[in-house]
Amino acid sequence: MRLVQLAAGLVLMLVGPVVGSTVPVPFPLGLVLFGSGLALVLRNSLWARWRYVRWKRRHPRAGKITEFGLQRHRRFGDYFSRDIFKRDRS
Repeated sequence: MRLVQLAAGLVLMLVGPVVGSTVPVPFPLGLVLFGSGLALVLRNSLWARWRYVRWKRRHPRAGKITEFGLQRHRRFGDYFSRDIFKRDRS
């Protein structure tokens, strides 16, 4: 099962940029496919996880963006309870 998920993740990562550049849709479908494939690969490959951690240490700003995209169990209401969206009205 792990190999099937790893292969599916690799296929999604390869197909994502191709679909994103050729299919005209109003949302970034290629980015969604690539992110889903990345999540599957990172979940099922120790080597890929090790490389991702090294990349994240080397590029901390980009690492924060990818970590935000790879978060699990997010709910829509959680975004409004965070302090970053609250204004200081003084």
